[in-house]
Amino acid sequence: MSEQILKSGLLNIGFGNAVVISRLVAVIMPTSASGKRIREEAKENRMLIDATHGRKTRAILIMDSNHVILSAMQPETIANRMNANEK
Repeated sequence: MSEQILKSGLLNIGFGNAVVISRLVAVIMPTSASGKRIREEAKENRMLIDATHGRKTRAILIMDSNHVILSAMQPETIANRMNANEK
């Protein structure tokens, strides 16, 4: 994603998907017990967004709107992109 878009407060989470950085509450591993529970609850409440495009879920993003977004990017990659945006 271009630098200009990153500077606008959007974070590329892969495959042309982006989230507003200021609305991102947490990034967690999908294999953790809390990750599995949060994913199931979001699915039941129709608040789950799958941005993996059929690939393996590697990170779960929790938004301040209670939406839960599945990403195929590693949590470390997401964190690195967030840190690059702060500079």
